[in-house]
Amino acid sequence: MSGELLNQMEHGMDFLMNENQSLIADMIRKFGTEHIRPKLMDWDESQEFPKEVFHKLGELGLMGVLVPEEFGGSGMSYTEYVTVVSEIGRICGSIGLSVAAHNSLCTGHILQYGNDEQKKKYLPKLATGEWIGAWGLTEANTGSDAMRMKCTAKKEGEYWIINGTKNWITHGITGNVAVVLVRTGELLDSHGITAFIIERGTPGFKGGKKENKLGMRASETAELIFDNCRVHESQILGKVGDGFVQAMKVLDGGRISIAALSLGIAKGALDASLKYSKEREQFGQPIFNFQAIAFKLADMATEIEAAELLTFKAADLKNRGKKVTLEGAFAKYYASEVCVKAATEAVQIFGGYGYTKDFPVEKFYRDSKLCTIGEGTSEIQKLVIARELLK
Repeated sequence: MSGELLNQMEHGMDFLMNENQSLIADMIRKFGTEHIRPKLMDWDESQEFPKEVFHKLGELGLMGVLVPEEFGGSGMSYTEYVTVVSEIGRICGSIGLSVAAHNSLCTGHILQYGNDEQKKKYLPKLATGEWIGAWGLTEANTGSDAMRMKCTAKKEGEYWIINGTKNWITHGITGNVAVVLVRTGELLDSHGITAFIIERGTPGFKGGKKENKLGMRASETAELIFDNCRVHESQILGKVGDGFVQAMKVLDGGRISIAALSLGIAKGALDASLKYSKEREQFGQPIFNFQAIAFKLADMATEIEAAELLTFKAADLKNRGKKVTLEGAFAKYYASEVCVKAATEAVQIFGGYGYTKDFPVEKFYRDSKLCTIGEGTSEIQKLVIARELLK
């Protein structure tokens, strides 16, 4: 945490921070200092997915934040979950993204729609970080247009034969298990898509091309490839044909995850900017004293505060079992755009130094852009919001 202004800003949010959240935030900051900050730029440069870090996070209960204790999780709420993702994102967007994808997508889908046997089999391994989870919806030609997916499954007795590929999948190579959405019915039929749990090592299932990305480079993104992959019907989540409806509900929660990640990255950019503006001198005084810089910081702090309120409102509704389609889209859309703006302003405040890898803001800048794309682009969020308003 940097600067008196940021401290005052956070104290203004005390009504959102319970004791458990404060303890979580302190724990993550200590963990980040020891296990993330020393290597985050090395991981970024080499695009290494530091799997051992996620095992350690699992030991702290941060890989199964929402999973009940009976299945090896922490049994916490979305309020604590937002704190987890944002505090990790404040240190490193890549690690925050992977924690979010693991918790809210793969693990979250099994938690919401798995039967007792599936929950008992998979949730303890995922919640403790022993296993890393992946979630496969997107394909090369079907990003927002998911109902045109070409990855299909054909039934043969008790098995389904899956063929096709999934793209842009977090942990597509390293993940031990994936929840995959495939077409089991007619094209464009919202009840023609089914979710399967598929373990790594299943014949006909493998990881493919790893993407060379602008940002979030330590969070692995890769293809999933299925070549006559035989999956038993016991691996279906819910009922045949329910996959698309399930996925849309999972994404409602996933949008809160990306809002939280956006919030964290934006706070990280503000942290660095406040610290630098007090240390950097021009014309005989710290640049914080110049109105041009002070106004940038004021705008950043105000917009982050608003994004935080939207995000915690969505989390609170999720905790109470309410529909969060509109509120999740509000939070994701606004927080992600604020994240990009804050990171951009941070680079500007740092000037030439902000364009180098010796200072942290160029990484926040690169990482921030994914937040306006993943879990539905800003344009899709506007569409969701508009449709909800018309109901």
